[in-house]
Formats: sequence, C-alpha cells, structure tokens
Amino acid sequence: MSITTTKVILVVCYVLLAPIVGGLLEGFDRKISARMQRRVGPPLLQPFYDVIKLFSKQVIIVSRSQMFFLLSYFVLIVVTGVMFFAGTDILMCFFVMSTGATFLYFAAMVTSTPYSTMGGNRELIQMLAYEPAVLLTCVGFYLAEGTFNVSEIASSEWSAITFLPGFFIAFVFILTIKMRKSPFDLSTSHHMHQELVKGLTTEMGARNLAIFQVTEWYENVFLMGVVGLYIVNSTWWSIFIAIGVVLVTYFVEILIDNTSARVKWDMMVKLSWGVTALSAGVNLIILMVMKR
Repeated sequence: MSITTTKVILVVCYVLLAPIVGGLLEGFDRKISARMQRRVGPPLLQPFYDVIKLFSKQVIIVSRSQMFFLLSYFVLIVVTGVMFFAGTDILMCFFVMSTGATFLYFAAMVTSTPYSTMGGNRELIQMLAYEPAVLLTCVGFYLAEGTFNVSEIASSEWSAITFLPGFFIAFVFILTIKMRKSPFDLSTSHHMHQELVKGLTTEMGARNLAIFQVTEWYENVFLMGVVGLYIVNSTWWSIFIAIGVVLVTYFVEILIDNTSARVKWDMMVKLSWGVTALSAGVNLIILMVMKR
C-alpha cells in the first residue's frame, strides 16, 4: 500500500469515525465519572442520544451570526484533524486549531448576554494559558526529529517521547484546559452549581449546541492523536502501544476532572505556564545542548 493511499484512508477514517470515537469517549467519561461518584450513570451511547435530540429541537435564534461562527469553528477543527492525519505540518495544524477556537469565542460573544460573554472572555484566558505549551510541542518535535511533518515524525526510528518526556508532560497537563475539565473548566463550567452556569454555551441551543458538541468530539480525537504521535515510530506494533497510552491519558483526565476543585483564572495561568516552563523548558534546554 502506497503512502498516499494510507494517508487518504486515515483522512477518510478521521472524517467519518472521529465523531463516533469522540462520542464513545465521552460516553466512557460519563460512565466512569458516575462510578467514581457511586452512581450508575447514563448509558454508554447517551452522548449520541443527546446530540440527535438537539438536532430535532426547535431552533430559537439568539443571534443569526452565531450559527456562522459555530460552523466556521466546526470546519476549522475538522480541517485541523484532516491535516494532521494526512501527515502535514503539525505547526500549521495547531495554527488552524487556534483559529477555530477564535471563532468559538466570537460565537459566544455575539449574543452579548452576561454568562455567555463571561464564558467567552474566560475562553480567551484559557487560550493564553495553553498556547505556550502547544507552541513548544511543535518546537520539541522539530528539535527531536528535524521536521514539523507529522508523517515523518510518525515514521521515525525512535518514538518522540524518548527525547521529549518533558514536552509530553506539559502537553498532557494543558489537555485538561483544552478539554475544559476541572480544575480548569472556567469557560464552560459543566457543574451546574457553579456561578457561571454553562458559560460560553449558555446561549447555544438546539442544533447550535449539537454542532458545538460534535466539534468537540472531532477536536478530542485530534488531541488524542497528538498524544499518540509521541509514541508511534516506524515499527507496526508501536501503534498498539500508542492506543494504550491514549486511553490511559484520557482516563487520567477523567480522574483529574473528578478529584479536583475548580481554580481561578490566575492560578490556571500560573500552573500551566509553570509546568510548561519547568518540564518542557528544561527538556528544551537539554535538547539544544545535545544538538550542539
């Protein structure tokens, strides 16, 4: 099988299967979270039932431009994943992802309601918190493998994590922010007793909220793909190890979400930048010394 054919298959699988995989991961998330809280929890397929029901609900328009911004967010996140699984430049992948997050901010702010506006502002702060780690992730891959190209990184003789353990720790840490989980669920506040209620999704109803949810599934699969990129190499069996690491990482995020109290925005920025500087920064210095 040629490299081009493999890339086409991966892209098609991402476009078609990412929402299914993302929905199943959320189903496991809800089920495991319920067990941790000594509850039975919803069915595994409940996320799919919710999205289908949202698409069937009556649309009440808060702002006509919100749909445009949400669709732009959806398209850009899908493009991010397509570029990644096509083996293109990982730096460009993260750039497109950040652009998509900006459209999500616009979708929240365009309604001009208090909770939605506050959630949008906090989303910007979250972007400020995780962007340094995202940028250093790309720099780390380049220093370790000599390329930003995803396909070349994945086909390297050695797994990237061999040279980038600090970068891996920093990236996994900011995943908690990117996936909007406690203690960093500032912009969405999925626990209803919090003062922000639902944050930037407050004014998203019916199909708008469904589009947001499906987009998150695509984005989570992309983020888990980056986690796997740290593990895969030229050997075929490394794929199974990468899948195992991805599942363990996702479970760790669920565990953190259920055992952590939400922090304020300034603590989030300090923690994310501190972990990034300590783990990725030290790793970066070591790599630069080794390259001399």
